[in-house]
Amino acid sequence: MDQSRENIIEDSQDEIDIGELLRYLKTKWIVIMAVFLIGVIGAGVGTKCLITPKYTAVSKLYVVSASGKNIVNLDDLRLGTTLSSDYTELLKTRPICNEIISDLGLDYTVSQLKNMISIVPIEDTRLLTVSVVSADPEEAKNIANALADKAVTYLPKLMGISAPNIAEEAITPTVPTSPSTKKNVALGGILALALIVGIYTVRFLMDDTVKTAEDVEKIIGVMPLTVILEYQDKDKKKKGRHRRK
Repeated sequence: MDQSRENIIEDSQDEIDIGELLRYLKTKWIVIMAVFLIGVIGAGVGTKCLITPKYTAVSKLYVVSASGKNIVNLDDLRLGTTLSSDYTELLKTRPICNEIISDLGLDYTVSQLKNMISIVPIEDTRLLTVSVVSADPEEAKNIANALADKAVTYLPKLMGISAPNIAEEAITPTVPTSPSTKKNVALGGILALALIVGIYTVRFLMDDTVKTAEDVEKIIGVMPLTVILEYQDKDKKKKGRHRRK
């Protein structure tokens, strides 16, 4: 076989006939749907049975105006933003975490407790949200409120400023914030679908069996002789019928 013929064959093998692939996948739709449903059900069951739900409790702090005035000016907002950033870091320091662990009798290390805590300033305000994530909703509430209390009693002594106000105490959350069953079910279905379609696509691409005359033409570049003779025979019959008419 010459080089040009080899190139033709290689090019034809590299081409993907999307139409043929879709028709091939259509013949496998029962298996594809079965695998998709298995992925959906498996993700749902796994989320419910294997993943521990987590609850988030939130308390809020209000950073008091440094000027002591009732009217909040731009300088107060700027200073409030700076203080909020300071509070964010100081409330997660080792001394405060150790005190909370001791006060509440928690079975956590300081590092573990820090990973449960998120303190975020609310943009363009002097409010801070103190969020605590735990598998125990009551525990999450207690830690969030303990942090707010520590901000009031501990930080003014450390920073030499007025104590923040507790704008909102945390309550016991009743709905878990994670995991998301809907998200996991959707992800499970998509991954299962991608997997089975990918497997069948690879099998389709690796199948080099010649099934039709069109396949032969793609490989060698010409229509098989038997097909040409068949077309010519049909054409002669049509012309013969036309003459008799």
